[in-house]
Amino acid sequence: MSSAVEAISCSKVADIAAAGLAEAKECAAAVAEHGGADAAAAATNGKKCGGDVAAPPHCGKGELEEDDEDGEKVPEHIDLGPILSIKDQLEKDKDDESLRRWKEQLLGSVDLNSVGETLEPDVKIMSLSIQSPGRPDIFLPLPVEASGKGVWFTLKEGSPYKLKFTFSVSNNIVSGLRYTNTVWKTGIKVDSAKEMLGTFSPQPEPYAYVTPEETTPSGMFARGSYSAKTKFLDDDRKCYLQINYTFDIRREWPSSG
Repeated sequence: MSSAVEAISCSKVADIAAAGLAEAKECAAAVAEHGGADAAAAATNGKKCGGDVAAPPHCGKGELEEDDEDGEKVPEHIDLGPILSIKDQLEKDKDDESLRRWKEQLLGSVDLNSVGETLEPDVKIMSLSIQSPGRPDIFLPLPVEASGKGVWFTLKEGSPYKLKFTFSVSNNIVSGLRYTNTVWKTGIKVDSAKEMLGTFSPQPEPYAYVTPEETTPSGMFARGSYSAKTKFLDDDRKCYLQINYTFDIRREWPSSG
């Protein structure tokens, strides 16, 4: 959808600009013949016989996006039509055999009796863990207490790690589920990450996702305490989980005791 909109809005810019310039030149010639050189110069600089020359449409994305509180680009809302329940989606175009098979393949083994007529998908983040080679996984407790204080976890500087999420999807298909994480140190934003998890249909078993490997920063200035905010959102910017927490980066891993 977005690429089609861009193609329509940007492909004719050159033609529109050329047409506008040609029209201005014709107007300038007519004015020069009847109204003098000064009027011709004014016409060539952007006046047409009947008013102002229309400016070509702007192709940049600056007008279509704004920043949210975490600095993430928020696209302008596009109305994609009414949300349908899974039953309605299967019922629609049911006479088209190829489309019906494609929908069944997309939905997998969805139990239609369990999803009902609910329109909004429901996503529950069931577990979060940090994996680092040679170390036992660090399981982060969920749900997080709103009044929770103190450090949620501690990592060793210069260590490779991955994040693992398990989550369940029910009621309807969730589109464009993603994870965002913003980190601050002494009040200054030092890192911002966004990971697209994908689009998922309801199923009884939980999904699992592991992020690409990253490495914690190292050095004297990297060690210390950090604050962070993690969110799980979908394409409609519906937030299924938001966690505000603190963590430490130290010279060594904390003792198991």
